[in-house]
Amino acid sequence: MAKRNGKTAHKYEYDIDLGSDVAPARVLRMVGTGKKVLEIGAGPGSITRHLSGTLGCDVVALEIEPEALEKLKPFARSVYKLDLNDPTWHQNIEDLEGKFDVVIAADVLEHVYDPWRVLNGMKALLNDTGSVILSIPHVGHSAVAACLLDEDFQYGPWGLLDKTHIRFFGIKNVQALIQSQGLEIEQAEYVVRTPQMTEFAHRWARLPEDVRNALERNRYSHVYQVVTRSVPRERAVGKIDLMSVDVPAPEKKVASYWESVMSSFSPGNDSDLRSTMGDGVAVRVHSGRTPIGRFARRLFGS
Repeated sequence: MAKRNGKTAHKYEYDIDLGSDVAPARVLRMVGTGKKVLEIGAGPGSITRHLSGTLGCDVVALEIEPEALEKLKPFARSVYKLDLNDPTWHQNIEDLEGKFDVVIAADVLEHVYDPWRVLNGMKALLNDTGSVILSIPHVGHSAVAACLLDEDFQYGPWGLLDKTHIRFFGIKNVQALIQSQGLEIEQAEYVVRTPQMTEFAHRWARLPEDVRNALERNRYSHVYQVVTRSVPRERAVGKIDLMSVDVPAPEKKVASYWESVMSSFSPGNDSDLRSTMGDGVAVRVHSGRTPIGRFARRLFGS
């Protein structure tokens, strides 16, 4: 593991610039200040410490990993060890803590067997004005499609193909997931990353130009994560259809930063660089390697 403030950093431990475009910052801005918040799958507290500190929220956190639980404790009023794959997970929380203004699952639902059931439990924990905030990776990103075309859907330690992901969602699937539990989206934002700004940049470069152009005809091909705030259907105002939400181009400085970071990576030693579509584009192999743990924190937290 990498170091943070001189200590060993957890895989999902990162700093968050609240003014940035990353998913955790967007989640925090949707929460607002002074709320009673339940954060599900809080990890080591990267978001939690801003909820209780920066935003002055009353925070209850759920996590299952022992190491993350210890790191969480300073940032939440109550911390519970719970397995979201247990269908009764939410019942004890309601008995102990009541209902909440906001229930958050930031990049969590893709890790559970039944995200529909988990989301239903989240809805059950809302008070009369409460909302659910979700961040979900987008499997329809053109770089993931490039992996499929390259015959190499290789899982990694982080990112869109994190090896612990067991569920995958396109834009339509995110909408269907939310609506299936009687919720409607009132606020939605996209985290936008071109393929060159992602962990798949070297794979993207191997594809012929005509194939890259075809993949980018999908207007959501650069959406990396979907961040939403939803409420029960009966009190929803201004319901949002994700297929109608515009996808902004990334700011130049953001694009430049991520492209620079990604250019420091080489394909792993176990990568099969043989082309599936003719000669394709030559791969530039870099001698320098950036520690993967440090990069993962940059990707999701700053």
